[in-house]
Amino acid sequence: MNEDTPDFDDVLQAVGPRLRALRRQRGVTLARLSESTGISVSTLSRLESGQRRPTLELLLPLARAHQVQLDELVGAPATGDPRVHARPIQRHGATFIPLTRRPGGLQAFKQIVPPRWGEGGAEPQVHEGYDWMYVLSGRIRLRLGENDLILGPGEVAEFDTRIPHLFSNPGSEPAELLTLFGPQGERMHVRARPSPK
Repeated sequence: MNEDTPDFDDVLQAVGPRLRALRRQRGVTLARLSESTGISVSTLSRLESGQRRPTLELLLPLARAHQVQLDELVGAPATGDPRVHARPIQRHGATFIPLTRRPGGLQAFKQIVPPRWGEGGAEPQVHEGYDWMYVLSGRIRLRLGENDLILGPGEVAEFDTRIPHLFSNPGSEPAELLTLFGPQGERMHVRARPSPK
């Protein structure tokens, strides 16, 4: 067995404390949990203390009652999930969540921008590249060359980053946006456009 793989008995031993923590986190008594699952209070107590070995017939109703996946109850290891689980990056109070992993080429990010972020008199910047942004929620102020724009949900901006630019959140609520950034000359390719009316 791989030394990084938890031993089966260790996994089962960890279930009790996890069950107790979930129940306490939700503010549920053993008696109330017993009513909702049909499992006796004494069995629940023994499960939480590790005196009773967890079985599937006990864990399924508990997972349902706590509204969690069964593998969360047992602390199962990750199993080849194909989704990208990128770690958020904090920069100057804003959160950047990378959505692409490959270096170079187009890079995609989800950004969460706190209220009034960037409104403190920073100067527009210039650098190599091409940027595309789509506002999911809130409002984004984009200063681009001589233009000063407010973008709302569903609005998109694309620009050459050699033009002086700066974006901020002028609102009192957080704003969320998707951005694609590419090297100079690499633009997004729109394959389908609505037909003119």
